[in-house]
Amino acid sequence: MAYTTIIDAATLASHLDDPAFVIIDCRHALADFAAGRRMYDEAHLPGAFFADVEHDLSGSKTGTNGRHPLPNPDVFAAFLRTLGVSEQTQIVAYDAGADMFAARLWMLCRWIGHDSVAVLDGGITAWTAAGRPTTAAATPPRPAGTQQAHVRTDLVVDAAFVLAHLGDERVHVIDARGADRFAGQNETIDPVAGHIPGAVNLPFKGNYGDDLRIKTAGELRTRFEPIGDGHTIVHQCGSGVSACANLLAMEHAGIRGSRIYAGSWSEWIADPSRPVVTPPHG
Repeated sequence: MAYTTIIDAATLASHLDDPAFVIIDCRHALADFAAGRRMYDEAHLPGAFFADVEHDLSGSKTGTNGRHPLPNPDVFAAFLRTLGVSEQTQIVAYDAGADMFAARLWMLCRWIGHDSVAVLDGGITAWTAAGRPTTAAATPPRPAGTQQAHVRTDLVVDAAFVLAHLGDERVHVIDARGADRFAGQNETIDPVAGHIPGAVNLPFKGNYGDDLRIKTAGELRTRFEPIGDGHTIVHQCGSGVSACANLLAMEHAGIRGSRIYAGSWSEWIADPSRPVVTPPHG
C-alpha cells in the first residue's frame, strides 16, 4: 500500500531494507542552516539521505519572493532522481518530530505529482525513543530514479490570488506562525510585523501532541473544520514552510483540497502596497 500522509515508526522499521522505499532526513534549524547536516552526520536512520531545506527544498531568492521560495520543479525532481526516486517509490521524510521540515518535502513531492510520500510520525525523536537504530555511516548511492515533474497547479496560489480574495468569504487564509508573531510581537525574522488581513491563526505546533506525534484525525478535524472546507482554505506562514505542516494535518484528517500560499508573509511584505495588519503602538 502507499503511504500518503503519515507513517509510524514500526511500519517504517519493517521496510528499512525495502528497495521501494527512500528515506530522507529533513532536519533543519532556521537559526543555524548547517545544523541539519551536522545532526545527519552524527546519526540518522539507516539508509536515509539528507535534504537541505535551504538548497534542495527551496529555490533562488530574488529579494521579493520570500525566504523559502519554491524550487524549480524540474530541479527538485532531478534531486529526487539522484536519491533513486521513481514514480512508484515510497518516500518517507522525517525531521526532529512535531516540526515543519519533513512536511515541506512532503508538500513539494505532492506539488510535482508524487503522492506516495509520508512523514514519519514523531520524527527521529520517536524513532530513537522506541529503541530503533540510527547510524553515522554514509548511505550508499542508489541507481538514479526516473521521477519527473508533473506540477499540480491546484496546490499553490500566489500573492495576486491572495490579494484578489481578501474579504472573500469563499477563501479563508490560515497563518501557521506562532501566536506572538501573528499578533506582531517578538518578530525577529521578518522586517515587518503583523499578518495578512482576514487571516486566522492556527499555529502548526497545535497539530501535535506532547509525544511529538500528530493528533488524531478527529482532533484535527475539530481544529480545522470551523475555518472552512478544504477547497476554501489557503495556508501561509512566514516563508511557506510551517504552512506545509497545516496542509499535511488537514490531508491526514481527510479534509482535502486546501492550498499553499508559498511566498507567505516574507513575500507579502516585500511589496509595500499590499495591506497588512500591524500591531498597535503606544
